Amino acid sequence: MRRVKTQQQAHAVGADEDWAARASTRLSAAGYRRGGARSKLIRLLAAQSCALSAVELQAALEDDGRSVSRASVYRILEELEQAELVARIEVGHGVVRFEPLRHGSGHHHHLVCDRCGRLMPFADEGLERELVRVSTRVPLRVAEHEVILRGACDRCVDVGV
Repeated sequence: MRRVKTQQQAHAVGADEDWAARASTRLSAAGYRRGGARSKLIRLLAAQSCALSAVELQAALEDDGRSVSRASVYRILEELEQAELVARIEVGHGVVRFEPLRHGSGHHHHLVCDRCGRLMPFADEGLERELVRVSTRVPLRVAEHEVILRGACDRCVDVGV
């Protein structure tokens, strides 16, 4: 299982705190209660550098002393997705991961290994400039973008998987 930062391990600063505050405010404005599980999940998501599955999020909450049902985790993730606060990333093999939608610092794209399901973040300033340039030439007011490159990771290639 992937290494997940618990809230005691995370040192949320700047963009992480901004995202968590924005998420809490937007959900409250939409009429959602400020429940303990929701607050903990928001803080946990804010502390992560990349996407996690609902199973990984539930395990991290339990490691942090908060027992939350998987159904609650999925419900909260759905609320965050509907509020356009998290992105859903389909990595294959029936696995879906979620991460906060961040603009500016912390914004990245993903590499997905089709063989083992490994998810790796990457950032490329040249790609970002090109996406901005392309967005001015298409008949759409682009609000956000996501790039996922798929293939075989170094580990799978090395062992011949």
